[in-house]
Amino acid sequence: MKKKIKKGLSYRDAGVDVGTKGQFTTDIYSKMQTTFSQRVIENPDGFGGLFALNSRLKKYRQPVLVSSTDGVGTKLKIAFMMGKHDTIGIDLVAMCVNDIIVLGAEPLFLLDYLASSKIVPKVLHEVLDGIVTGCRQAGCALIGGETPEMPGFYHEGEYDIAGFVVGVVEKDKIIDGKTIKPGDVVIGLSSSGVHSNGFSLVRKVFFDKARMKVSRKLTKYGLQTSLGDELIKPTKIYVEPVLKVLGNRKAEKAIKGMAHITGGGLFDNIPRILPDGCAVKLEKNRWAVPEIFRIIQDVGDINDREMFHVFNMGVGMVLIVSESDVKTVLNAFEKAGEPGTVIGSVVKGDKTVSVL
Repeated sequence: MKKKIKKGLSYRDAGVDVGTKGQFTTDIYSKMQTTFSQRVIENPDGFGGLFALNSRLKKYRQPVLVSSTDGVGTKLKIAFMMGKHDTIGIDLVAMCVNDIIVLGAEPLFLLDYLASSKIVPKVLHEVLDGIVTGCRQAGCALIGGETPEMPGFYHEGEYDIAGFVVGVVEKDKIIDGKTIKPGDVVIGLSSSGVHSNGFSLVRKVFFDKARMKVSRKLTKYGLQTSLGDELIKPTKIYVEPVLKVLGNRKAEKAIKGMAHITGGGLFDNIPRILPDGCAVKLEKNRWAVPEIFRIIQDVGDINDREMFHVFNMGVGMVLIVSESDVKTVLNAFEKAGEPGTVIGSVVKGDKTVSVL
């Protein structure tokens, strides 16, 4: 007599559908391929992504690999509230590649980590579409990632993302700020808005204090967009214009330091590239602060110092050059399609930033 096999608990009973994950992984590979170049060695079912260094690094005499990892923080909550997931991946790529471009490094490849309570293919495909778009803007390949289902860990319908990027720079062309000195000039590149930092305060201001909804129109403040649309604007990726400028020999030699303005705002990020004995004075009337920051400050009753300590205030990237090289660098960025503005100067001090 055939013994009856007792049916026990399965992984699906615990909330993980291995079949759905497998199909999702297969489906996204074709999207990843749109970011590939001849440098990528395809390995769709492998345990790691493969990238050929020799074909890319021939032009480097002493290539140095540069890496960075990041996420997008609680900006994800805005995506959840809006049910809009096709731009958050651009934010992820931007947060990673902008951190290495300030060292002069060209992004080569990126890996992503996309965890959720349950794989919902439609939502996660939208997220991946954004990551692919970001990688194509940055000129890097998306060569692998991980998409775990973690029921009971994340709230239903929510997910988290993280990225890891690797780039390359010539050893003697690393931009590290060591030659910065008093008398140098600070140039700012505009941001596209809030980018991906400060959203815990943003949410506190709009959703806890003011009880606004993401659908709230901002016409009262002179904007034609909704609150959600304004907040979810993707972080600007600066790779293409910066690489174009670094391809200009005069401009390349002129750039002494660059800072990506992320968490900690202008006050915390600029000092990261200042040598001892240097400080920076910014003149806030020299650049246009996007209206969304004025709205945050007004609704939240936040003082100027806190705003500049939390947000980019309209400046997504800072460059420091000698006074004699300002025109050269500004012209190079103008030609690259990313106009810069003089926003301050380097003075004697102890690695601090002040705003006048």
